[in-house]
Amino acid sequence: MHWRSTLAAVLGLTLVAGTTSAAVAQDAQHWPPKQPVIGQPRTEHGCARIERSLPELKDWPKVESQLKGDRKDEARIKAILKDMTLAEKVGQMTQPEIAAITAADVTTYGFGSVLNGGGSWPGAKKNATPQEWLALADTYFEASKQSRTKIPVIWGIDAVHGNNNVYGATVFPHNIGLGATQDPCLIRDINEATAEQIRATGQDWAFAPTLAVVQDDRWGRTYEGFSEDPRITRAYGYEAVKGLQDNAKKRIGEDGVIATAKHFIGDGGTTGGKDQGVNASSEKDMINIHGQGYYGALAAGAQSVMISFNSWTNDVINEGKVHGSKYVQTGILKDKMGFDGLLVGDWNGHGQVPGCTNSSCAAAINAGLDILMVPHDWKALITNTIAQVEAGEIPMARIDDAVTRILRVKLRAGVFEAEKPSLREHAGESKALQHKELAREAVRDSAVLLKNDKRVLPLSKRSKVLVVGKSADNIGNQTGGWTLSWQGTGNTNADFPNATSILKGIQDTLGATNVTFAETADGVDPAQFDAVIAVIGETPYAEGVGDLGKRSFEAARLQPQDIAVLDKVSGKGKPVITVYVGGRALYMNKEINRSDAFVAAWLPGSEGGGIADLLIKGRHNGFSGKLSYSWPGEACPALPGEPAKKPLFKLGYGLRDWETGRVGTLDETSPGALCSGGGGGTATEDLEIFNRTDIAPYQSMIGSAENWGGTVVGPDGQASHAELNVVQSDVNVQQDALKTTWTGTGPGQVYLQSPAVSDLRGYGNANAAIQFDVIVHQAPANRTVISSHCQYPCMAEIDATQAFRNLPIGQKSTVKIPVSCFSDKGLDLETVNTPFLVYTDGAFQASFANIRWVPKAGADPDALPCT
Repeated sequence: MHWRSTLAAVLGLTLVAGTTSAAVAQDAQHWPPKQPVIGQPRTEHGCARIERSLPELKDWPKVESQLKGDRKDEARIKAILKDMTLAEKVGQMTQPEIAAITAADVTTYGFGSVLNGGGSWPGAKKNATPQEWLALADTYFEASKQSRTKIPVIWGIDAVHGNNNVYGATVFPHNIGLGATQDPCLIRDINEATAEQIRATGQDWAFAPTLAVVQDDRWGRTYEGFSEDPRITRAYGYEAVKGLQDNAKKRIGEDGVIATAKHFIGDGGTTGGKDQGVNASSEKDMINIHGQGYYGALAAGAQSVMISFNSWTNDVINEGKVHGSKYVQTGILKDKMGFDGLLVGDWNGHGQVPGCTNSSCAAAINAGLDILMVPHDWKALITNTIAQVEAGEIPMARIDDAVTRILRVKLRAGVFEAEKPSLREHAGESKALQHKELAREAVRDSAVLLKNDKRVLPLSKRSKVLVVGKSADNIGNQTGGWTLSWQGTGNTNADFPNATSILKGIQDTLGATNVTFAETADGVDPAQFDAVIAVIGETPYAEGVGDLGKRSFEAARLQPQDIAVLDKVSGKGKPVITVYVGGRALYMNKEINRSDAFVAAWLPGSEGGGIADLLIKGRHNGFSGKLSYSWPGEACPALPGEPAKKPLFKLGYGLRDWETGRVGTLDETSPGALCSGGGGGTATEDLEIFNRTDIAPYQSMIGSAENWGGTVVGPDGQASHAELNVVQSDVNVQQDALKTTWTGTGPGQVYLQSPAVSDLRGYGNANAAIQFDVIVHQAPANRTVISSHCQYPCMAEIDATQAFRNLPIGQKSTVKIPVSCFSDKGLDLETVNTPFLVYTDGAFQASFANIRWVPKAGADPDALPCT
């Protein structure tokens, strides 16, 4: 028996042998308990165990970290701190992005750390080699050593499923898949490998693991969470940190990097699954659900914690944005839980605190933030922070505490004594970047078999198969978001030189002559094959962009061709095996009905051969994955106040090869693209149209004489005609807006349109408004209109020229236009296909974000007049 299979034997146990429930209750305020709930042995060391139940905590536990550092560190820190100027201390607290600084800046301003965002590479080269990464790491390190204090800089990177920003590195399955393995030992192995990958390219610090306990799968970061079950997240948090930090007790060894427990706290529990939204949990639930991963991670010695974008507000608690909450950062994390490492912000997260901007936020520092992640506005932030300390707005003691924590982590990480990155362990090693067998094992262990009628799986090794579907030979789809680019978009198979697609894995296993690939299933007869393998699913997305909002779970991000391809191959007398590639469980009754076998492969990463190992008989043990998230049985989630809806497949469900599942024929009732907001009733929720990206079914487009039929704005947020062009820009958060430039050479329009009409009569009340955020960069030269269409020429418009001219240049404004302005001018709310359009024929430049129809916008003195 494979050693990892023995873990299944302990999943039903509650306590370690010899521990009584009274003992657990006695130690409920300490983590880990004095008699640790850790143990299934694995050769020379043990791994954390997924417990059947955990003690309910009444307050935040004191966590005893295994990494205590050297007792001489504190004296050394005091000596360094005593010699530092205020400017040098603030420099240590400032974290810019590599594209926004030079090596000279590192020397001059004494940055404590730098980062590279998703899709940021040395020299802006996606295919940068390990040597090019190391060269930049050396440059920053040596520049920091040339500063007066000579405090070494550290470099943080979002290595969330392997060193996923680096060309050629092995990419592991995303966390949702790893949760399905129910194997904490595997998590340690993967994170040990990830640490080697990071060392290979010269970074010191991983912004991982993500410990969100996701409660609403509409959240676009669902796949970043290991499970909706806090028991799994606690055990995994412990092992992930041990793996990344080389099981450190005093110093992180040469095989390890600094780990980051993120995002503290409650990001997976926001209302409606809204990214950066409001978590309304009670403190009890925040402790016992959302806190569990941190008890494990901090016990393992996590040296950094990243604060979350979300707010924490309910009828009792009003902490607002946790980036500005002293209770969360200092009261809970540092005082109650006893965390003595450093607390880092998320990308300009401090700028979202009321009264703050990206370049000024005393409130976040006073709340307990030690490092402010300020990618581009770092120079102004340094100037403002120094002035705020000198004015007494930020106590000097708070600055000293922050720098003490930064220096403490750097000492524990061993960077003060380290050579430059290119001379360290694993630097530039190709074998350190490649962990293909481990990743392939993780793929096999994470896939979940949901249906297997007549035991069609596994297929014979002599099978002749037809492979169809858009994700069969698309490594970008199988690696998902946070891979080479932030959203995982813009990648082709050529960007993954060491990877294997699912199709290639099948061809390698069966032989290329026994495999026919027809992506759309056109021109082939399924009856000529032993079986059909359809690989379908979601396309890549990351934070914000992936939110479903009001959309249904009915394959919300799947493309229409997925059902179309299944319709072409099902019912033709040959078994259809469907492999779903995606970042969350979706309502897929139609897809499951058309399949004899159905496999949830999640986002398997770069080693698609692991799926082939399961589909085709071989030396492997077959399917063992169990759902770490329940699978929806209905297309729309329960609304607030409604009882929870029964899942189709419960948490922990998963078939072995010899099981069929007896799924039967499923109901295919469909609510359409949206779960509420249409029809003749009154809408109660915002209709999101554009929020960082297009919200299905709407698609952003530009039109002009060059193409009045419309040119789609691509996944990179770009489109261009001679008359106007669109690129991504920032209004509220990173890359959340369409920056549109009318060149003045002719008329043009930017708009969002659905291929079908929507019944929006629910927004016909007196308080409803079309609302959007905008930054005007250049006021309109000529008449400019905002309009909505009910299939042109059915439309209505208002003249917004003066309104745009009145808005402050370069500053964000929120614009509201009563829906009645349009309906009173002839807009048929029952047949709207273009809910937002801006048109002009003169020069104009503005960034549009957060576009929506709001049912209860209320009276607004600044609303645009219906002219």
